[in-house]
Amino acid sequence: MDIIAEEISDNAEYRKTIKSLTLHRGLIVSKAASENDSVYRLYYDFSEPLDKLANHRLLAINRGEKEGFLSVKIDAPTEDIINYLYKCTTPKRGSLTTTYVRLAAEDAYKRLIAPSIANEIRAALTERAEEASIKVFKQNLSGLLMQPPIKGRVVLGFDPGYRTGCKIAAVDETGKVLDTGIVYCTLPNHDKDKAKKILKKLIEKHNIEVISIGNGTASKESEIFIAELLSELDRKVYYVMTNEAGASVYSASKLAAAEFPQYDVALRSAVSIARRLQDPLAELVKIDPQSIGVGQYQHDMNQKRLGEALGRVVEGCVNNVGVDLNTSSPSLLSYVAGISKTIAGNIITYREENGKFKSRSELLKVPKLGKKTFEQCAGFLRINDGNNYLDNTSVHPESYKAAETLIEKLGYSEKDVTDGNISDIKSRLKRYDLSELSSELDIGEITISDIADSLLKRGRDPREELPQPILRSDILSMEDLKPDMILTGTVRNVIDFGAFVDIGVHQDGLVHISNICDRYISHPGDVLSVGDIVKVRVLDIDVPKKRIALTMKEV
Repeated sequence: MDIIAEEISDNAEYRKTIKSLTLHRGLIVSKAASENDSVYRLYYDFSEPLDKLANHRLLAINRGEKEGFLSVKIDAPTEDIINYLYKCTTPKRGSLTTTYVRLAAEDAYKRLIAPSIANEIRAALTERAEEASIKVFKQNLSGLLMQPPIKGRVVLGFDPGYRTGCKIAAVDETGKVLDTGIVYCTLPNHDKDKAKKILKKLIEKHNIEVISIGNGTASKESEIFIAELLSELDRKVYYVMTNEAGASVYSASKLAAAEFPQYDVALRSAVSIARRLQDPLAELVKIDPQSIGVGQYQHDMNQKRLGEALGRVVEGCVNNVGVDLNTSSPSLLSYVAGISKTIAGNIITYREENGKFKSRSELLKVPKLGKKTFEQCAGFLRINDGNNYLDNTSVHPESYKAAETLIEKLGYSEKDVTDGNISDIKSRLKRYDLSELSSELDIGEITISDIADSLLKRGRDPREELPQPILRSDILSMEDLKPDMILTGTVRNVIDFGAFVDIGVHQDGLVHISNICDRYISHPGDVLSVGDIVKVRVLDIDVPKKRIALTMKEV
């Protein structure tokens, strides 16, 4: 019988059908593995059809099982499957061996097929859920990196804390550190008056315009204190709650130690929080993308695959925005197409030894940066006030001659381009036959259009076209919220079942997927991204559980 059971178990056609029956009719069932309460209480008596199981639920169940809180199994349609095996393995007319074959078929399923099919299905579902989560991570990370910078402002970074105080760092418009310190203002026994005097003096001395408050531990108390402080000033100063995810990872890294050897770990974190407001992309590229924490269940998935996917997102964002060759850090340069960490370091060394780059072609003097690398990276690097006005566009050097001819043919001068007086370049292009123009300039029609777009956006940051972060000067608490209040908030995280929105009350509110818009959407990421500024209406407030339900419908 064992031999017959093994033969039945090895039959590929039987296994394929049984797997299909299990997927379409089976359930995943989870129960509490102990009587202890936990965050997995929702799954203590849970079952759902396998073909309808949401990705985030599967990942939660997997984690609960791994941590010992849940007992999980697949409840397959056993009777249907065994009947199917009977039908396949025994003839219509009975024989002396029919009974034994049936017993062997039943044994084959229960002992051999069911466990392996269950493992295969769970592995496939988990892989699907991981891929979906990685996709969400990529969308969220892109939204976070592409948040518009607040340029030209002196910022005070404020890293909240309790016992060890709140670390502060003032940075100028270029990100240069002007001052640092520690104030004690979050605990009842702290000297808040002294803290206010220190901050008021700093604000006056450095002409601080915005305070960037990290949203971690003690952020609520810090926000209340800062809002109170700002109300006492005779000038307008704003504050922003800044996502500090990964700041502690960066501040303890070798990169931060090399960048700020004179500061301790805590003060480096305050500098990072200030700079994140000025240029999120330039600061966040210093941190491992997996440590930024925008998504769900990131530690439950294949870390290598996640890291590679997020790395490609960072590279795409950096190349989309472009990099200032004379101000960028090694971290930022290393994400430019073709530039390795070694070459990035060589670029910085060359810049320090020879001064600012005057042209893109000067890159060829950098050690280990050959012609092939130059061809890959040049179009993504920018030079302000260089020898060639095209060096501050995304036009590649190999197309400079064609671009200059096109500019002249359309009736513009170099000054027109540098002064931004070419707003009608698209309409002028329409006067020409693109096919003939393409032959004359020896470039493709698409390249002509790309050159025109690049000239229009010369020196411009594509992120500036997005809504600016919300600057606040006062504060609400959860107790101030009332149903039907209309508020403006910032999307902080997008997950499978909705989006979390910062509405300025320390606790983010949840917009469930069913309340995002009037039409059907398969995922919140179809319409929302991290950093989006949205209007929401308050549906419900649960102060004890710190839950806020929001809707974007009819707002």
